[in-house]
Amino acid sequence: QYLTEALPDELVEAGRVDGAHSLRIFFSIVLPIARPAMAVLFMITFVHAWNDFFWPFVVLDMTNPTVPVALTQLSAGYVRDQSLIMAGALLGTLPLLAMFIVFGRQIVSGIMAGAVKG
Repeated sequence: QYLTEALPDELVEAGRVDGAHSLRIFFSIVLPIARPAMAVLFMITFVHAWNDFFWPFVVLDMTNPTVPVALTQLSAGYVRDQSLIMAGALLGTLPLLAMFIVFGRQIVSGIMAGAVKG
């Protein structure tokens, strides 16, 4: 739905008039317009996989747990070392923060492209 609204037929027709073939139109016109949507889709998929708790908890053994499972194991004991739990939470959020910093420009460009009328 995003591409049908963001990619007018006139752009594809202009590419064909200029003599571009289908692959050239895809890589030069369609892909740059679809880049913000692909960045958001990647971010949502990555955050969902990174924060997944129940499936790794059931399937994986506890010798090599994922970050949410390891944090739950740290806080489940009788002696809770809050500093260790907070350090683990910080290390668990750093990849997400880095991803938002890297792909933030793509999201902003997609928002600005939708906000500009013309």
